[in-house]
Amino acid sequence: MAHSSPGPVRLQWVAASQRRRPLLGWDPPPAATTHRPRSFHDNAETIMTTLPDRPNTALVVLDMQQGVVAEAHQRDAVVSNIAALVDRAREAGAPVVWVQHSDDRLEKGSRAWEYVPELRRREQEPVVHKSFSDAFDDTDLERVLAAAAVGRLMVAGAQTDECIRSTIHGAFVRGYDVTLVSDAHTTEDLTDWGAPPPEQVIAHTNLYWKYHGGPGRTAAVAETKDVTFSG
Repeated sequence: MAHSSPGPVRLQWVAASQRRRPLLGWDPPPAATTHRPRSFHDNAETIMTTLPDRPNTALVVLDMQQGVVAEAHQRDAVVSNIAALVDRAREAGAPVVWVQHSDDRLEKGSRAWEYVPELRRREQEPVVHKSFSDAFDDTDLERVLAAAAVGRLMVAGAQTDECIRSTIHGAFVRGYDVTLVSDAHTTEDLTDWGAPPPEQVIAHTNLYWKYHGGPGRTAAVAETKDVTFSG
């Protein structure tokens, strides 16, 4: 989803985060640097989805649209990594699901709404149109994944602190195993409004998702080079 100048809601969210923990210049307590929390996905190669009869893995590409990533952090590198993931998924016969956002600021059919030219969807690959941050909300994404017997997602795209976070959490609470591809998602620079630099937003999202967990499901983080679509 494209960011514009943050309105009151976003500023309120940032302020709340700062009350819990300063977003910038925060140093973890010494224990946090010496004691690694238990990870629920240390053995995440085994699919643990709570969804019955859903053994397959899909690549979900979120909102890599021209108006969304025009000024995104390391835009070209992220696009290249996503292209590699798409090729690998296709070679493995895994579903590739394209998610495309539209709203009042990102008009459907506009040039900004179009996907970046480096990423081309094949005709048989489903596209899910959304208007909210969570790609499952008021869309047919669940139906698309169920039809392909998918219980495990590899997630990439934009933007890290909006639709990526919302969708990985949305998938997880719906019972999916969710792997976030650590070098294949990005966001723009919102430091003028009090947000951390984009590289910190990305790094923090990778960190907390790495140690996320829940009964019967796995949350994991992997680099593009380590992603597989088997099993």
